[in-house]
Amino acid sequence: MTLEEYFATGPERERPIFEAVNEFIESLGPVVVEPLSVGIYFKRAGAFAYLLPMQRWETLGFSLTHIVRHRLMTRKPQPHGHRYYTVFNLAGPEDFDDAIKGWLTEAYLEAPE
Repeated sequence: MTLEEYFATGPERERPIFEAVNEFIESLGPVVVEPLSVGIYFKRAGAFAYLLPMQRWETLGFSLTHIVRHRLMTRKPQPHGHRYYTVFNLAGPEDFDDAIKGWLTEAYLEAPE
């Protein structure tokens, strides 16, 4: 599936959020963007982050080695081995703030190349 095919059927809010997240991740280094029917996955050697469409927002998820707190987290981080699965609900690109960017940078740098 191409990005154009993916965005052809989704809500209008999806593309601006994707563009903000994707532009930031690309500034960190090489990334593979894989649009699937369920969402968009960002990969290095494997997936390290994803965007999933929900009813009123886009879910941005990734795992970290520590617990974080943020106003856009409606679920507590879930432990998985030595990492914590962390999810943020982004209603628009303006929600993708510096704190989330910092944590996403950690997830990117910790992901296998």
